[in-house]
Amino acid sequence: MQDLINLEEQGWKILSTRRDLAIEFFEELLIDEAVMVFPGGMMMRGKQNILAVIDSQPWKSFQIEEQQVISLSLNVAAIVYKVTAQREGSDSYIALISSVYTLHEGQWKLTLHQQTPV
Repeated sequence: MQDLINLEEQGWKILSTRRDLAIEFFEELLIDEAVMVFPGGMMMRGKQNILAVIDSQPWKSFQIEEQQVISLSLNVAAIVYKVTAQREGSDSYIALISSVYTLHEGQWKLTLHQQTPV
């Protein structure tokens, strides 16, 4: 399940660059019905709604630790990990992350993503 670890790392790397590159990456990665749950009670439903709120301020740095991939079925898997990330001029953001992927036509697609601050 190294593919899922690589996808999560790629996502953070892309979110550390430019907004247009992040939108392009997540346009391909997300399923149409994707859901993202963020701190503060914010829940985004649907690929287009998620793409519309991708932050224009990139992450300055990030570190992923304690990655674990859990196979839920032949076509569904989850990855859980801890991330420490920081944007320019902001405090560090530390969260536990879970992302669920579905295998669709031979490609892993992000279905559900949740961030729980520590």
